[in-house]
Amino acid sequence: MTGHSRRRFLTSAALAVSAAGLSSSAACAAPRTPDTAAQVRTGADVLAARNWQDITDRRIGVVTNPTGVLASLEHVVDAMHDSGSVNVVAVFGPEHGFRGTAQAGGSEGDYRDPRTGLPVYDAYGADAAKLAEMFRKAGVEQVVFDIADVGARFYTYIWTMYTAMEAAQRVGAAFLVLDRPNPIGGQVAGPRLDPRFRSGVGLLPIVQQHGMTVGELARMFDREYLPSPLPQLDVVRVEGWRERSAGTDAPWVMPSPNMPTPDTAAVYPGTGLFEGTLLSEGRGTTRPFEIIGAPGIDWRWAEELNAAGLEGLRFREVSFVPTFSKHANMPCGGVQLHPSGRFDAIHAAVAMIVTARRLFPEVFGWRPDHMIDRLSGSDRLRTMVDAGADAAEIVESWQDDVADFERQREPYLLYR
Repeated sequence: MTGHSRRRFLTSAALAVSAAGLSSSAACAAPRTPDTAAQVRTGADVLAARNWQDITDRRIGVVTNPTGVLASLEHVVDAMHDSGSVNVVAVFGPEHGFRGTAQAGGSEGDYRDPRTGLPVYDAYGADAAKLAEMFRKAGVEQVVFDIADVGARFYTYIWTMYTAMEAAQRVGAAFLVLDRPNPIGGQVAGPRLDPRFRSGVGLLPIVQQHGMTVGELARMFDREYLPSPLPQLDVVRVEGWRERSAGTDAPWVMPSPNMPTPDTAAVYPGTGLFEGTLLSEGRGTTRPFEIIGAPGIDWRWAEELNAAGLEGLRFREVSFVPTFSKHANMPCGGVQLHPSGRFDAIHAAVAMIVTARRLFPEVFGWRPDHMIDRLSGSDRLRTMVDAGADAAEIVESWQDDVADFERQREPYLLYR
């Protein structure tokens, strides 16, 4: 039995009542059109409607960021604090910070929140031992996690959650997840992380596009990866979210400064890989991860990508000048991705990489630190691209990973 499957057989029977069967399609959903989505209530809204009764008898530490809002768009921390019935003792901010003012790779540090007067601790980059010490210092008895994820392994919030779970287990604190829909749906795609490439953008051997909510991931992390299960783990489920392939029509609150739209989230599991290349991933533009390019790239990239006929995507030739990050203040050529239906974001990104390397060998390259290996979860993508493999060969190489992960996650799924 592989390491990632430990405890799976001991827990699958107990958890199977919540399992949901899914298609193995790797297609992302195009932006949702309003229909029944207005009926969706997040875990935070469900808990608020119960007058916070699940958390009124403990000292609460909240791990959250700007996405932790109610349907009214009031932040959950503000609402809990103002209710007078919840004893929030501290807030813990992930990458970009509690209030979301920091750029990629940054955080807001420790401070006292001017809105509530609550102490805010910087959880970004903290290991379980350090975070456990923060919990002890604040006297946390129950950790509440409420952050919207975007469904990609290298988006760091799920690893903040895992570390917070480890820390809660160390101090004997209960853990509560206020669940939210996965905005790109339930499809699984991409390679599984090789534990040898474990990093801050991937701590556990899950696939690149996991198709799970944070509540579902928490259940899997607890049963399969924590050294021992949490003393108490609860998930306040989303109500009314039955279509795993779709998001909701709720207002989009940016999960991070470079995730401005639902379209960005839809392409991100693929185009996030460009952070591991010498090409700009669009940071410093108004459409990061939707616009990709570099000086020296021209119209041929868009032409070839469109000729490949990738389902659900069109590529527009674009010129841009990033205001910061790679190629700052330099004219760049490239493409903008335009979703037109269901598509496979990771397959599209691999096709983009293979085509850019062939058309523009003097421009395309990997970051010298091999960040691409940490993002993709191993050196497989890089070595196959460098060996001249085409996109279809590369994508086929991880289909066993996809099938295995779909089996692994099934007992932990909460929504049909």
